[in-house]
Amino acid sequence: MMKFVAKDKLNGFFAAADAQLHLYIPTDDANGKAKYTRWQEGAVMSKALNTTRSAKDFFFPQTENLVEFKMSGKNIEIIDPRREHEDFAVFGVRACDAKSFEILDSVYLADPVDTYYKNRRDHGLVISMACTRPTETCFCGTFGIDAAEPVGDVVCYPTESGYFFDGKTEKGSAFLAKIADVFEDKAEDEVKAQKEATKKILAKLPLANLKADAFGGEGDKLMKFFNSPKWAELSEACIACGTCTFVCPTCQCYDIKDYDTGHGIKRFRCWDSCMYSDFTKMAHGNPRLTQVERFRQRFMHKLVYYPENNNGTMGCVGCGRCLASCPISMNIVKVMKALEGDK
Repeated sequence: MMKFVAKDKLNGFFAAADAQLHLYIPTDDANGKAKYTRWQEGAVMSKALNTTRSAKDFFFPQTENLVEFKMSGKNIEIIDPRREHEDFAVFGVRACDAKSFEILDSVYLADPVDTYYKNRRDHGLVISMACTRPTETCFCGTFGIDAAEPVGDVVCYPTESGYFFDGKTEKGSAFLAKIADVFEDKAEDEVKAQKEATKKILAKLPLANLKADAFGGEGDKLMKFFNSPKWAELSEACIACGTCTFVCPTCQCYDIKDYDTGHGIKRFRCWDSCMYSDFTKMAHGNPRLTQVERFRQRFMHKLVYYPENNNGTMGCVGCGRCLASCPISMNIVKVMKALEGDK
């Protein structure tokens, strides 16, 4: 049975949750942009559909120290700088972002396991939230994601009267049990009604009928996409800013660099983008010399390479951030529509 919190008592839920672990909720910054911040008394949850940057940041941060080396004479001390050992929860993760964790898990939890990522996943609790007002940039349904029924450790269903919570994993159910005092019993009819209302909105969205059936595959099909003459025209206006990469919840690429502090060496990693001219650059040079090749790599990875190696699962979750953020209005939807005839 689901647990219920009335709208005017949501702050009590936040307080109880934060007493158990560090709680992060979406709030609006000074510019009205939604971002995740640590909850504190008086914090107001954002009404935005989604945050500007995804919840990926909690598990795969933009920059991260990996190891430090301190030299003393001929001796080298190796220091593990990780300090992430406290449990935390991310509240309000939408269905698209919640699905993105499965894609990241398939990369970073596969052998050899990325222990930095795993450490954060082990300590993190995902409290997802069903959508009630999907917007015209949403197309998560293209990839089989139900905006009204997200995955997560705990799923929150907002309704007119309040919020229903359902523990979906052992970790999620255990969390709800610890804060049982903040809940009350209530019939779940509102949840069903809200799901139906959300589905009606989804059916009317501009991208409701966008299909990804043409993509994925191997052999001749893969090479048809790869050799398509359309890449030149599609990439012509791209300015290689990398914005699409940095707002994407499923992009996984990073670079590793060493920094001389004067007292030793710090090795860190930071997000990278296949849109950049020095991406994959090696001693002999860069295998992708042109913007056309780099542009093609981004979308081939999302639509063809990743699904080929992951049982047809696409490398996109339809969150719509690239549609809203690209300064030249080029995005994966336009690429999909242009290439569909090349299947």
